[in-house]
Amino acid sequence: MRPAGESRYIRLQHPAGASAKEEPMTQPALRPVDASSLVLYRGRGSALEILVGLRGARHVFVPNRIVYPGGRVDRTDARIRPATPLREDVAARLQRTATAARAHALAIAAVRELFEETGLLLAAGDDMPDRWHPGIAPRLDALDYIFRAVTPPGRTRRFNTRFFLAPADQVRGDLGGDGELEDLRWLGIEALRDLPLMWITRTVLDEAQRVIDEMPPPDPARPVPVSHPRREPGRLRFE
Repeated sequence: MRPAGESRYIRLQHPAGASAKEEPMTQPALRPVDASSLVLYRGRGSALEILVGLRGARHVFVPNRIVYPGGRVDRTDARIRPATPLREDVAARLQRTATAARAHALAIAAVRELFEETGLLLAAGDDMPDRWHPGIAPRLDALDYIFRAVTPPGRTRRFNTRFFLAPADQVRGDLGGDGELEDLRWLGIEALRDLPLMWITRTVLDEAQRVIDEMPPPDPARPVPVSHPRREPGRLRFE
């Protein structure tokens, strides 16, 4: 790993000839499945860094793309007991489109995927488990909910993804993970913007930076930006 904050990277980019534009695909209509993604950050202002990785070429869904840690919700996520619950305002925003139980599972999934894909754990205690297990007690109060995105029809996979935000000083562990994401890096905000990001990755980044800069007070009525296929490509609505 290079030192944190270094802005030149070897593999964290699209292969030669690749484009940041997502090409339309012809596939049978699929129902989106729930997923969670976590934007982990450290620093503020010009020193802001975001943790990202590269999805390898073997993946069916968005291969060779720069992404935040995340993945689909598992059935076991609903049964995990957290050390601390979601903030009331965060739970309220999630429950605009999910039941209370599903909101809990979405938050657990974000913490689990972060641990599995990066080796960083957002949980109570001082131990560092080798793998995820039901005894881990996530600290859900460290999460903010900032964005929702539904994969357009015609893709090989479709997800209804909730994007969470959390500060790095709340996690422990060393970067590693299960290999799902390659070339994990803390990348400075400007260096990240210089890369050929997918539209949705860049749009979530914009919202994450806005929330980090403004640090809005807890507010259950705060609008959540949504990218949904029923709208024009590249357009957002709010819920």
